[in-house]
Amino acid sequence: MKLLISNDDGIFAQGIRTLANTLAEAGHDVSVVCPDRERSATGHGLTLHDPIRAEVVESVFHPSVKAWASSGTPSDCVKLGIWALLDSPPDYVLSGINHGANLGTDILYSGTVSAAMEGVIEGIPGIAFSLTSFTNRDFQPAANFAKLLLDRLGKKPLPQLMLLNVNVPPVEWEEIAGVAITRQGIRRYIDVFEKRLDPRGKTYYWLTGEAQEEIESPTHPFLPPEILTDVEAIRKNCITITPLQYDLTYGSGLQDLQQWGKVTNDWELGNNPA
Repeated sequence: MKLLISNDDGIFAQGIRTLANTLAEAGHDVSVVCPDRERSATGHGLTLHDPIRAEVVESVFHPSVKAWASSGTPSDCVKLGIWALLDSPPDYVLSGINHGANLGTDILYSGTVSAAMEGVIEGIPGIAFSLTSFTNRDFQPAANFAKLLLDRLGKKPLPQLMLLNVNVPPVEWEEIAGVAITRQGIRRYIDVFEKRLDPRGKTYYWLTGEAQEEIESPTHPFLPPEILTDVEAIRKNCITITPLQYDLTYGSGLQDLQQWGKVTNDWELGNNPA
């Protein structure tokens, strides 16, 4: 397959080297376009008011990998790769392997997930890979699973355009309990700002929030409750695969609000009060 790989940890991150090299050694056509520095928690930000630069990177990846370091965000990198750097569109846009979990509500902030979602927005299926630990640095099990997943997708492609958000527990390959197809859970944070002083005596604040494990699985109007959330399945040492889309429309909320009636028929707007 032809693969475009990005991340939010930067061009020299061990996770992207492990992923790109493993897939290149497996025979895939791999191109890497990722930030020239760490851009974690940038969400789906795009650079609109500054130039975006891309420099060829050599001697970092497997010899067959074509790589660029970009001054842009993770989403910039994918957009730039598809429209400017690659000679033809990739079959998949991959992102990661992120150093840290992207579970539950993490996906709203994640540059890793956003890079893969940029592929979906451009009509190319995306896969985001994360190792659910900030201390464990063994990315090889996650890269091995990426290879297995692509092998499976080569034989049985995704039935619809979507993003697969993959989280891998930080354990040895033999300790992985299995693969769980999950729904998105909730991962709340206690957001604490520490007030500090810089060397010149000026006040600044540092976000030091901690993630809180979900206590109760959220209900979903269209999904059976027996389907595990990604947060639950990771606790069981399962690799989690959660299908995501960029359409954030709340289906049952839309149905409820339609009872208000249509603007053209049931709302008495009158003249503009201004």
